[in-house]
Amino acid sequence: MRLGGRLSGAIEVLSDIETRRRPVADALKDWGLSRRFAGSGDRAAVGNIVYDALRMKLSHAWLMDDASPAALAYAVMLRQWGYGAASLAREFDGDKFAPEPLSEDCLAAFAARRLDDAPDYVRGDIPEWVVDHFQANFGEAWLREAQALAERPTLDLRANTLRATRDKVVRALEQAQARPSVIARLGVRIPAGEGPSRLPNVTAELSFQKGWFEVQDEGSQIVADLILAREGEQILDYCAGGGGKTLSLSASMANKGQVHAFDADRKRLAPIIERLRRAGARNVQVHEHEKSMASILSRCDRVLVDAPCTGTGTWRRRPDTKWRLTPKNLEERLSQQREALTKASAYVRPGGVLCYVTCSILPEENQRQVEDFLAANPSFSLVSALDGWTSLFGAAAPQPYSPDGLSVTLTPASTDTDGFYFAMMRRTG
Repeated sequence: MRLGGRLSGAIEVLSDIETRRRPVADALKDWGLSRRFAGSGDRAAVGNIVYDALRMKLSHAWLMDDASPAALAYAVMLRQWGYGAASLAREFDGDKFAPEPLSEDCLAAFAARRLDDAPDYVRGDIPEWVVDHFQANFGEAWLREAQALAERPTLDLRANTLRATRDKVVRALEQAQARPSVIARLGVRIPAGEGPSRLPNVTAELSFQKGWFEVQDEGSQIVADLILAREGEQILDYCAGGGGKTLSLSASMANKGQVHAFDADRKRLAPIIERLRRAGARNVQVHEHEKSMASILSRCDRVLVDAPCTGTGTWRRRPDTKWRLTPKNLEERLSQQREALTKASAYVRPGGVLCYVTCSILPEENQRQVEDFLAANPSFSLVSALDGWTSLFGAAAPQPYSPDGLSVTLTPASTDTDGFYFAMMRRTG
């Protein structure tokens, strides 16, 4: 397919997302299945246009004075992929699959408008109602934080020390331009690429099948490290999901001690079995029902609550969720977080720690949630996660955001990772 056909495909997918309000991954999958002639490069290019358009949806629409799927897709070409109106016209000349030319009104608006004149929420490419929450968390730096969430993310991997060293993984993926991560001790990073370039399918690599690495954002690796798991401990991953942090904890403990993995949603937990086998993780016990964990009540050295959240920290990777988020969604997540913290805290032994993690950057889900829990549970007290950060990664490493000097918030702007929050609370009685 030429560029014109790819752009037309992206417009079709964006229209599908808009009219049927469905996840971008589903829309792209269906488009690919119905276009068998499209090669892997074509599908990747269409996906890149769609994701680029959704990440910067508001600013694209404002500059074009048009929020239609066609205007958004064309804005990607003009703002992000380095094309001009004239070069696009030449590119589409004779291409019967190219989309209709951009309207003169859109071209005139794009030529005349300057993004600095747009409202701040448009410049930040976030829903207007979310601005107050960003300002409460980041103060005057909120706009920079929002804009960083509209950039393309890298592909991050974690070397699995039960099977291989990081250097070994980097060498195995040399052709993919893999390099060691800046912060995470076992992280491996592959650049995001530009324009139509596609990320490598690393899960097809023999090294992945051998269990040498897992796909895991560097921020997720960092918060797993901040738990400070030690060999021989009893650790509960209370909201284990697909098991990414469970696997990281198991490797940190060198298969010594016990990691208990549980999730209230058994469907989310299902993939963990195959992942554990491939990784060689032998010290993990998967719990299908909470009643099977009665024997570890008040006996765990560390309990991780990777709580359900709005996912605002993952907007680079899932930009469609940015535009579906509502205040009601936030309230629902806050209730789920309170319940998870209360239930999980019962498994912490006296002197043990409760670690609270979200992939959100909204203060209501993070530091305020922790403050409320501590007020209701005086046997727990907040301890410094920044001390762990310095001991693990060194004072010279990029520093996370920390308004209280104890908990930490990772963001694309501060740590070049997805957005994550981490707090550690010790049970004193």
